Amino acid sequence: MENKERYKRLLIILSSVVIIALQAVIFMYVWYGVFDDEGANYYNRGNYVLISIYTVLLYLFYKIYGGFKIGHNKLLPMLYSQTLSVICVNTITYFLLSLIGRWKFMTNVEPILWMTLADFVVVVIWVVFTRWLYVKVFPPRKVLVIYGQYSPDNLIKKLEKRKDEHLIDKIVSIDNDLDFIKKEMLNYRNVILTDIPAELRNEILKFCFAQNIRCYSVPKISDIMIKSATNIHLFDTSLLLFRNFSLTAEQQFLKRIFDIFASLVAIILASPLMLIISLAIFLYDRGPVIFTQDRLTRDGKTFKIYKFRSMRVSEDEEYCLTRKEDERITPIGRIIRAVHFDELPQLFNILKGEMSVVGPRPECPILAEEYSENVPEFGFRLKVKAGLTGYAQVYGKYNTTPYDKLKLDLTYIQNYSFLLDLKIIVLTLKILFEKENTEGIDNDQTTALVDNLLSDSNNVEDDDTK
Repeated sequence: MENKERYKRLLIILSSVVIIALQAVIFMYVWYGVFDDEGANYYNRGNYVLISIYTVLLYLFYKIYGGFKIGHNKLLPMLYSQTLSVICVNTITYFLLSLIGRWKFMTNVEPILWMTLADFVVVVIWVVFTRWLYVKVFPPRKVLVIYGQYSPDNLIKKLEKRKDEHLIDKIVSIDNDLDFIKKEMLNYRNVILTDIPAELRNEILKFCFAQNIRCYSVPKISDIMIKSATNIHLFDTSLLLFRNFSLTAEQQFLKRIFDIFASLVAIILASPLMLIISLAIFLYDRGPVIFTQDRLTRDGKTFKIYKFRSMRVSEDEEYCLTRKEDERITPIGRIIRAVHFDELPQLFNILKGEMSVVGPRPECPILAEEYSENVPEFGFRLKVKAGLTGYAQVYGKYNTTPYDKLKLDLTYIQNYSFLLDLKIIVLTLKILFEKENTEGIDNDQTTALVDNLLSDSNNVEDDDTK
């Protein structure tokens, strides 16, 4: 098994090259066989440049949408990622070809549609075959879970959803003797650590490193800060620099310029859609179209967030969270919430400077206060403006626990870059039609922080770097 692991990356690289090469060949056939005959004559270099651009676009979208993650994604998510990538790239290519041909190809969309269909067939065959081959060569790995003071039930539930990747073979508490834990670890090639005090965790990590054991560790808040620190040297001494501020003045300026430009363009393009939604909401019950509510943004400032009303009149303000099968939601509301169109009025919040296109989602003051009582670090996410979309939205779910959302938001803040913003915007398109990102919390799920996720705030003194 250990020898097979060495070839895992090779399999992923080769399969990725195959899918891109096949789709590049399909594009070449369409370009030379259809568009080139219609008057877009280029010398060899021009053709090569165009094919190269198409290939690079395919690679970028596959990379962003996780189309190459054969072992990480299941069959249907892989198909979704690949198909969405193909649609995006072929749409961009269509407009690119229209520009190149001075819009003479604009009416000839049929070749692009056939190309997309051919790409989809290739994608289906490729995904089914590569997933079958991957599971055949690399069966699920048996893992040992080592946990601390709090129960690992929440993590176990998530791992059990991916039995195609991990098989939980044994669960061990740190209450056991360290020698016993190390002896157990020698029977596994994969270990997962959750809620382990820093000193003991460091000891286990060193042991895993010495024994070549793959180790997964659920991060604490301090781990996220350490990961984003800058490595510098003082003569022959290595230091980690923690800058401990959110965005520089230049980053804030560039982000604001982009917010103004993006919100203006989006408002213009979405105006017809927003008008239709407004009419539908009004005609349904003659109630107000826009719903406003107090939310928090940078430095804890309160502002009125705008949304299309998706619930019955006078009931929106009662709760900040929506539950699954919530009876308060209107039929129109269910439709617009399913694709996040209820958030469109927030483009005006962005234009006003109260929000940004990308950032932590604005929290309700009441809930923020409740969360902060349990985990004071929850206020760290207010170092930047609230966003229309964010890191926690594309990598989490609506019902992700507040503590997990906090860690995702801090990952964004600590690793901010303009390119990261662009990546999150592109990824947002992927989650628009994913049901798990729009559903509410379970009826029995508390709005407070889950107890077994409080270890970071309860054990701050353990977060050393031994």
